[in-house]
Amino acid sequence: GFKDVINEWKADKWDPHHLVGLYKRAGAQYFFAMGNHHDNLDMWDSQYQPWNSVSVGPKKDLIAGWAKAARENGLPFGISLHASHAWTWLETSRWSDAEGSFKGIKYDGALTRADGKGQWWDGLDPQDLYAQNHPASSRPDPKTYSQWAGGTDPAHMPDQAYLEKFYNRTVDLINKYRPELMYFDDDILPFWNVSDIGLKIAAHFYNSNMSLHNGRLEAVLFGKSLNEQQRKCMVWDIERGLSPRIEPFPWQTDTCIGGWHYNRKLFDEHRYKTATEVIHMLADIVSKNGSLMLNIPLRGDGTLDEDELKVIEGITGWMDINKEAIFGTRPWKISGEGPAFEAAAPVEGAGFNEGKGKPYTAQDVRFTQKGADVYAIVLGAPTEPQTIKTLGFAAKLLEKRISAIQLLGSEESVNWKQADDGLTLQPPLRKPSEIALVYKIS
Repeated sequence: GFKDVINEWKADKWDPHHLVGLYKRAGAQYFFAMGNHHDNLDMWDSQYQPWNSVSVGPKKDLIAGWAKAARENGLPFGISLHASHAWTWLETSRWSDAEGSFKGIKYDGALTRADGKGQWWDGLDPQDLYAQNHPASSRPDPKTYSQWAGGTDPAHMPDQAYLEKFYNRTVDLINKYRPELMYFDDDILPFWNVSDIGLKIAAHFYNSNMSLHNGRLEAVLFGKSLNEQQRKCMVWDIERGLSPRIEPFPWQTDTCIGGWHYNRKLFDEHRYKTATEVIHMLADIVSKNGSLMLNIPLRGDGTLDEDELKVIEGITGWMDINKEAIFGTRPWKISGEGPAFEAAAPVEGAGFNEGKGKPYTAQDVRFTQKGADVYAIVLGAPTEPQTIKTLGFAAKLLEKRISAIQLLGSEESVNWKQADDGLTLQPPLRKPSEIALVYKIS
């Protein structure tokens, strides 16, 4: 079972300082590590969860290593937490194969401490990991976020001991590592529809942070599926998705270049997101008042593969030239124009609208601003003259006439003409990037 997968995992080549340094070079402004996932294994020296990365598997305090590396690199440190779902999502550990030579042989979700005598996990209780000391749900695999809300996919309610353990684990994590950022892989807050422990955790997170900063709050809490009121006290996170509009409050996309966890097949088949795809998403998100949390999954030994390094290098190269159009900017009056802008897919539930609209092309432009300057980020490298309609006289969005235009990363003079129907830009003789051209408009 999963406990044995943990035992094989060693992270023996993991170098957090090197990795965070790579991410910072690529433009990272904050760094997130995973505290635990749906598998219920804690990635730190956990006082309340015996199944943790110090006692089993790598035998390392991974959160401590990530926290030190982030702070040495001057990045705010965040932790993502996903273990609230173990109660129901690990019910699969009670099942058995439906066919083949192991048909009908139960998995190890019902094992107890007594079964470990003489085993590598002697002294540990599998129930601390699988959390299956409760009746099964009324139907298999109840994975909806409404699982305890009496919906069409009901699940057995978590007991008080499970809730208290989750609370204690999380508060222990906050107290030990003092993260500036926390993300819960839950609608709103963990267990929001059956308990107030999520609210209590949020209060402890904010209050403990303020106590470190003389009453100033320097912490950010992220949650999914937030309504307008909730977005005033937490940051709305959209999983694998994008807002179709400029949002009044800051928000975040969380997505990945591949799968959420390392999948060798994606590497073998060269199917990661490219640096171009990442930068185009980033420009779209920032133009709408958002930020991008990008996951780069590590191999079991703690290293990146060659294709992942190429993606990071590509992002780094573009950011080295164009970061002023991203960092310290604000959304402009509108976020952009072009086919993908006009066909943006709506957000439904927790997100997951990534790739459902039209693909980005060089006809798509996204805008940011800094002071009196507007940045036009062209999502490609056009070879023909391009007219940006939004910047024409007829649109009446520019309060003053354009005095100068600079192509970032280029020494060439920009050949441009503004008319009623738009701002026409001639393509440069030498493009500073094939990913996206950025024009700084004064």
